[in-house]
Amino acid sequence: MQFAIHGFHKTKISEIVKEANVTQPTFYLYFKSKEAVFQELVDVFKEKLYHHVAQSKLPADVAEEGLMERIAYGLRAVFELFQQNEEVARIGFVVSEEATTIKAQMTAQIESNLTEEARLGYFHTNVDFSLVAAAMVGAIEYLAITKLWTGSHTPDELAEEITQLFLHGLKI
Repeated sequence: MQFAIHGFHKTKISEIVKEANVTQPTFYLYFKSKEAVFQELVDVFKEKLYHHVAQSKLPADVAEEGLMERIAYGLRAVFELFQQNEEVARIGFVVSEEATTIKAQMTAQIESNLTEEARLGYFHTNVDFSLVAAAMVGAIEYLAITKLWTGSHTPDELAEEITQLFLHGLKI
């Protein structure tokens, strides 16, 4: 994926069509410009990411003993999206000008999820969920870059560690 390797400005249409094994005229049948391809990639990534985050909200009927696994399940889905679509995830979450907006929207959705989950009795209500959500997004981003995409950890391992950390902290 040329955008993930070279960034938007250094990527050339000729490199894109060569990698895609199509001609430039074929490329222009589907996209008006390099910007249009880039935006399409970002939009598809955003849609998938927001879907996973929305789906991670805990339903009202999770038993206490299944809480940690259910939370890890939602995080695992996000890390799997990042792993299975590394180049597109890098573009949407790191490289694009929209990356900050994408992360802000993700943070807002997680905050909304946490607020509702606290209302359902899963979490304390005296917590600043905007701060917790921002910390989660920061952890997801950093761990994707340094652990997931380097191959040192799997989505399962990262989801379990983050869940453990946010639910129980470092306390013995």
